[in-house]
Amino acid sequence: MADKPVLYGFDGSTYVRTLRIILRNKGVDYDQVPVNVLEGEPRQPEHLARHPFGKVPVLDIDDMRILETDACCRYLEATRPGPSAIPVTPKNRARMNTIISMVNSYGYPALIGAAGYHLFPDFLGGKDDAAYAKALEDSKTLLTLFMQIKGDSPWLASEQGPSLADYFLGPIIFYVALTPAAEALMAIPGMQGWWDKISTDEAFKATEPDLG
Repeated sequence: MADKPVLYGFDGSTYVRTLRIILRNKGVDYDQVPVNVLEGEPRQPEHLARHPFGKVPVLDIDDMRILETDACCRYLEATRPGPSAIPVTPKNRARMNTIISMVNSYGYPALIGAAGYHLFPDFLGGKDDAAYAKALEDSKTLLTLFMQIKGDSPWLASEQGPSLADYFLGPIIFYVALTPAAEALMAIPGMQGWWDKISTDEAFKATEPDLG
């Protein structure tokens, strides 16, 4: 493997953006090999050799290959100096881990289903009104729960600054905010305030994908 870390994945991927945020916060210099999900590139043999389920990102670092965003981010948090996106207290870490797990299990399919209906319907197999309605309803349930977990904290799972929970959810909401689905989802109590806050985070702004 190369001496410099290599990130496989394209900037438009929400999960790749999450990892890029942590790499930036940690000051890690790395090379990036674009693997475009919308073009089907993760399903090509070259990338399947890296990740047999065709997912991004993949990170080559320290003579090892790490699959899955959560594992990549936590390795960087454990091995690199710089601002930490892991809350200090066990309770806040539990809140963060709950949100990350739910984003991965339910949140991504629901929120991308709601946003993708407007932004990239062909990637989802075409416009399906029933599927869109279900995705929107599931998204409301999910985000309402997240705002309950957040409570009075300024961030989803921390009082000190954004955690991995914010950095997992933020890149997905970025796409939602570009669509008519945002009207219903941002009306959930607490959502607009949280979105306004994460949108001003330096690392979040610096990793915004170029949609042009």
